[in-house]
This record gives sequence, structure tokens and C-alpha cells, in this order.
Amino acid sequence: MKTIGIASGKGGVGKTTVATNLAYALAKANYRVMLVDGDFGLANVQLALGLQAKYNIGHYLRGEKTLKEIMVTTGDGLMVIPGASGVGSLANLKPEELSDFIKGLANPIDPIDYLIFDAAAGISDNVIQLLKACDESLIVVRDDPSSIADGYGIIKVLFTEHDYQSIGIIASNVDSENAAKSLVTRINNACTKFLGIELPFVGHVEEDSAVKDAAKQYKPVVEIFPTSKASVNFRALAKAVSAQ
Repeated sequence: MKTIGIASGKGGVGKTTVATNLAYALAKANYRVMLVDGDFGLANVQLALGLQAKYNIGHYLRGEKTLKEIMVTTGDGLMVIPGASGVGSLANLKPEELSDFIKGLANPIDPIDYLIFDAAAGISDNVIQLLKACDESLIVVRDDPSSIADGYGIIKVLFTEHDYQSIGIIASNVDSENAAKSLVTRINNACTKFLGIELPFVGHVEEDSAVKDAAKQYKPVVEIFPTSKASVNFRALAKAVSAQ
């Protein structure tokens, strides 16, 4: 099993879109995938997938339900652990609570290939601890000054304060692959100059109206618009991740 954290320095850059579509694309490629909504206080993975979740991660953490009881499985076999929305206590879990949760997922209900976390945006203690527990963290960045600055910020915290180096970059909402590579180069220039590291460019997602159209229907774009530019990008991203 490989664990992957999907993160971003700020919200609104397409992080959850990347997490849900990557997970869906991997599941469609016949991998066994579990997607965990790691934004414990403001969950939206189930909304993006159009799932009705009777129970959520709060019930599990409080010992009211088992992992199997809160899990929802899509028609394509993607396993989802729903988060809770508007529950402040879950957004500030104690380190031992979060550690116990992550350890519990290390022994999943059924054998799985990929355990993917859609982390909350930012650099809270919960986010950093969650990412540190993953084999790899993918930082979603778009070509916007605040997104670039905040994306670099989360990379810096992971590397300098926690000696965590398994980090890759995904460029979101770009005009083309060349634009994506240019964006990643700019980020890597800062990483090389100030941190002494160069991060891999894992993949990109082009600006595509199909993504918003899919969101309005509460479905992954890969599912309902499979020939769209973004869907092609997400399948390429899934291929890149599975090739590592």
C-alpha cells in the first residue's frame, strides 16, 4: 500500500478536485483505492463525488462506529472515508488522536493499493502530521502569487522543520503543459536557492470548463466527461503516480 497526501498552501486551487479525480482515475485503472477526507472540520470530498454518507470520520474517532461502518464505496469501487463538516473539534485533533487514526488506516478493511488523503489547506499541525505520515505528498499549486507563496511555505515547513523530502508538485488550472512546467520551474528556483532541493513535476491539470460542469453535477470530471482535457490530464497523473 502506498499512502499519498494531496495538499495546498491555500484553498481554492483545485486540491479536492485533484484528490477525487486522481483517486477515481486510479480506481478505474483497476487499482484498489481508498480516499480519505483529511479536512476533518470542513469536509467536501463526499460532495465532490455526489455521495450520501450517513456516518463520517467523527463517528469513528469518537468510537461510535467502525471504519467499515463509515466507509462508502462508489459504483466503480472507490472506497471513501467521509469527513465531517462544521465540527470545530475535529479541525483541532490532539496529536495522539490523529496518530491513532492514521495507524488505524494502516490496516485497512480490505487490501488496497493506494490510500489517498485530501488534506486541509494550509500548514496547521493536523495537516503537517498527516502529510508526514504519507509515503509521498503532492502539493497542488496554480499560477497565482499567493498560491505560489503558500505552496512554497508548506514545502519549506515539511523540509526544514520535519526533514520530509518526499514531495512533488502538481500544477493546476494552467493553459498548457509548457505553462505548467514554467510554473514548477519558478517554484523550484526558490526551492533550490533557499532549501537546496529540487522537487519533481508530477503532473498538471489544464483550465477546463468541464471541471466546473462536473462539479455542478457532483461528479468527477473523469467520470462524466472522460474525453475532456482535464480528464486526459488526470489519467496521465494517475499513470505517473502508479509508475513511481
